[in-house]
Amino acid sequence: MDEHDLIVGDLQAKILASEKAFMRKVYAWMGSGLAITALTSFFIYSTGLYQYLLNTWAILFVIILQFSAVIFLSARANKMSPITASFTFIAYAFLTGLTFSIIFLAYSSAAIFNAFITASATFGALSLFGFATKKDLTGWGSFFFIGLIGVIIAMVVNIFLANSALDFVISIVGVLVFAGLTAYDTQKLKEMHLVQLQGKEATTSASIVGALVLYLDFINLFLMLLRLFGGGRG
Repeated sequence: MDEHDLIVGDLQAKILASEKAFMRKVYAWMGSGLAITALTSFFIYSTGLYQYLLNTWAILFVIILQFSAVIFLSARANKMSPITASFTFIAYAFLTGLTFSIIFLAYSSAAIFNAFITASATFGALSLFGFATKKDLTGWGSFFFIGLIGVIIAMVVNIFLANSALDFVISIVGVLVFAGLTAYDTQKLKEMHLVQLQGKEATTSASIVGALVLYLDFINLFLMLLRLFGGGRG
């Protein structure tokens, strides 16, 4: 092995180490967000506080706040301080936990557990693929974005049709879309590792925004799988 090969090998090792370091931060924030959502939803359901959400305009207010938090965090990602970014992300995870408390009313514990385990395994496998693959997944982005728009439109239409067969197809396509987006987003986030050269604050803000992206992929993958597993309480 000549000197050139040694230099290239050393550079590749440093890049890989940098990518892993950044993604560890992303996954740590994502995991924290999921934990907050899970604990909040279980607490709200087990204490009966979900009834307040159902019997008032509170649920609509919470949903509006959710959308506002996502838009705010995404739009100001490069200008936001780490404290503001972390507060916004934690607030969003908490608000999602409030709305998720209602899931326990619609689905059995077994269905929720099975959907979560399946979503975790699927997300883990696709995120690992997105990180490790040498294939450029850039072309996947537009394809799955179009698929996402199609799923949203179909879901709106099916609100009026209430067609169980269409609902099943939507869920299948939704799982494929969010599984694909998981791999695509992971690869794109991995490529952001050089932000670490800008210092701790820039790294923290970027990792939180990245965590939000993967958090949304996981949550939506989980919801689509939950629709498939069913197990409604009737």
